[in-house]
Amino acid sequence: MPLEASARIVSELTTRGYNAEREAVTKLAAAEDPHAALERVLENVPDDVLVVRADHVAAALPADGTGTAARSDAPADSESTPSTSTGTDATPGRESTESSPVETEGSSHVDRAADPDLRSLEIIGDMTGQSTGTGEYEDFVSVFRDRLDRLGSKLRGRVNHRPASAIEDMPGGSDVAMVGLVNDIRSTASGHWLIELEDATGTFPWLVMKDREYVDLVDELLCDEVLAMEGTLADDSGIAFVDSMYFPDVPRTYEPSTADRHVQAALISDVHVGSEEFMADAWDRFADWLHTDQARHVEYLLIGGDMVEGVGVYPDQDEELDIVDIYEQYEAFNEHLKKVPGDLEIVMIPGNHDAVRLAEPQPGFDEELREIMSAHDPRIVSNPSTVTIEGVSVLMYHGVSLDEVIAELPEEKASYDDPHKAMYQLLKKRHVAPQFGGHTRLAPEEEDYLVMEEVPDIFHTGHVHKLGFGKYHNVLAINSGCWQAQTDFQKSVNIDPDAGYAPIVDLDTLDVTVQKFS
Repeated sequence: MPLEASARIVSELTTRGYNAEREAVTKLAAAEDPHAALERVLENVPDDVLVVRADHVAAALPADGTGTAARSDAPADSESTPSTSTGTDATPGRESTESSPVETEGSSHVDRAADPDLRSLEIIGDMTGQSTGTGEYEDFVSVFRDRLDRLGSKLRGRVNHRPASAIEDMPGGSDVAMVGLVNDIRSTASGHWLIELEDATGTFPWLVMKDREYVDLVDELLCDEVLAMEGTLADDSGIAFVDSMYFPDVPRTYEPSTADRHVQAALISDVHVGSEEFMADAWDRFADWLHTDQARHVEYLLIGGDMVEGVGVYPDQDEELDIVDIYEQYEAFNEHLKKVPGDLEIVMIPGNHDAVRLAEPQPGFDEELREIMSAHDPRIVSNPSTVTIEGVSVLMYHGVSLDEVIAELPEEKASYDDPHKAMYQLLKKRHVAPQFGGHTRLAPEEEDYLVMEEVPDIFHTGHVHKLGFGKYHNVLAINSGCWQAQTDFQKSVNIDPDAGYAPIVDLDTLDVTVQKFS
């Protein structure tokens, strides 16, 4: 089945105010004359239908599927206005109480679709099916060496790097520089800071004096991140006094890419279907809005994890579940996904509530769950992954490490009220989860999939259920909130969620508007 034929069928259906099941689109695209088949189906669907289903196609087309059978005596007027789609699936056998459906407030007949050939979507860094780690010691050595090699290469050109073993043999008073992983951070009795850097040859201590202007940077450090330091060896060569320190960072002169046309992407996360606090009404309003003329330029939907509430994620979670079976949760999520327009390009990554391994990177869902979540044929990739949309790169990461960043750093540099500032720290470190051994679980692989090898144009996270966005060195950072009202567990840990919001990004300008549906 040609992708272009399917896209044009979806586009035509949406133009006429209909949504469609994927199987219905497949059947239409397989017809000898898809356009004639589509016209035949639309002539025969009941007036109250909003979603064209596979059974409508089967009932309307002749057995050979050509769509060229004799038409009914009362053909539909091609100029008449069709029913406005709200994205709500019509229940088979349900009787309409009116001759035509009631339009959702603000909904309208919308032609979303630019030529499908103008769209482009490429996935980079999807490690689904690529996992090689076995949990052995050597695997952890491998992943940290890869991290040091790749991020260290961004720093070695800025300092005259020497390995730890070579620095130990240099005479006192020498100017030295080293690139390494932060192995330890501790304060001295005098109020100075001792930073221990580690590379493949060993470790070496660096002393940051409390009266130096850059001492505030120590507050930003996390263990296991990659750092460069320059300074002077003490007389006994046993320690170096720090003169400057460098992060891999995003260049201040970074210029993001933008799309060549006016096109938008909706960035959402943390839907949490299955929770008693899932905001179904807000989701329905969001889905309805996507069918309106106001949303006609929204052609991409990126979902940053936690599609469902999951099972056994936190103590006594079962008491807050509306759906207790994990597969039924995903089936319910798929029904809600059907409500959004079928001509959107959808990309999804998992989160810590989803039925995948907790250790990061998280592979995309298994085949059984992919089959369940098949509405509109979404692209399902690993956490993290980079999605390049019409030239604009979007780093999608669910965001578990934000908890650690917020816990470790001063409030003015990272907080739940301003989650994008915690994201700035990850951009500065060029790694989505630098600290190992805390809240964020790490799966050892041959390479570190959590490194930001290339600077993204947009950095999208969720997890903390707070809305926040801003720019760091011209990179747009967005934490997109959630679709779950406050749970008892969230009350116990003082989390007041920002629920029912959808940040919309203009890909041609990287401007953001926020639509509220709660």
